[in-house]
Amino acid sequence: MLQQELQQKVMAVARCAKNRQQAVAFFRVALGLVYLDSIMTECKLDFKKIDRAYNRFIYRSIGPGHSITSVLQFLSGGKVVPVLESKVFLQAFTEHCDLIPMEKVPILLSVNLGVAKDISGLGCEGPVRDWISWRAREATPELDDLESV
Repeated sequence: MLQQELQQKVMAVARCAKNRQQAVAFFRVALGLVYLDSIMTECKLDFKKIDRAYNRFIYRSIGPGHSITSVLQFLSGGKVVPVLESKVFLQAFTEHCDLIPMEKVPILLSVNLGVAKDISGLGCEGPVRDWISWRAREATPELDDLESV
């Protein structure tokens, strides 16, 4: 479930934004990552109950027209990349959502892309996949050396 403490952490990230549009984007990315991290378990999950709690929080926080599904769709689209590259977001997320290390973000996004691919039947190429690949190269620069051989 979505604990009160996690809700406060997501809201703290959103409050670091410079304007409403950026705050909504920060909120969506932070909440999406929290959601994905929370479902990465071997335990049996009641997704109806979990999604209902997230949707209630989303509605109360940013209003109608958003859901956990739209948050996850946002995470798989190109508009998420500027947020992931924002120094303000990265600092806020690292500070307030410290239970999710930044090294785990590419893994969570890859899982989300994989699920989106399975549902839509479309490939997962694009800006998010490129960002994940870029982060992987940043984390392991020795791979770049191997590509030149």
